[in-house]
Amino acid sequence: MTSRDATTHWEGGLQSGKGTVSLDSSNAGEFPVSFPTRAGDDPEGQTSPEELIAAAHSACLSMSLANVLETAGHTPRTLDVSAEVTLGADRGGGFRISGIAITARGQVDGLDDEQFAEYARTAEKGCPVSKALAGTTITVEAALD
Repeated sequence: MTSRDATTHWEGGLQSGKGTVSLDSSNAGEFPVSFPTRAGDDPEGQTSPEELIAAAHSACLSMSLANVLETAGHTPRTLDVSAEVTLGADRGGGFRISGIAITARGQVDGLDDEQFAEYARTAEKGCPVSKALAGTTITVEAALD
């Protein structure tokens, strides 16, 4: 099976340290990370594990939704899928990913909003990233443009 990899180089402690995430398989870039920007309201131009999960989830769900639609005989003209990953406090201490809100918009001929939303929910269940994140509450809101 196919695998992809990334590496994070970290220097220092949690609060004062910083790191760089490298997307090794694609060589698409290196991105700075730090805990204060991860846990704070302003990312200050840095990414976070949650943003990287959101990117993976939105890309995966876009592909899954395109497949579900096409399999049902509806080729989408456009799909725009966003994922909002929330970092929250864990009851046992520390942090956890407390939720993922998916928003899907599309232009698909021959469908109404209710049908599109049902296809989006089906796609979410089949998305490999959704399956990997099964312990997290994931909501899906979908509508045609």
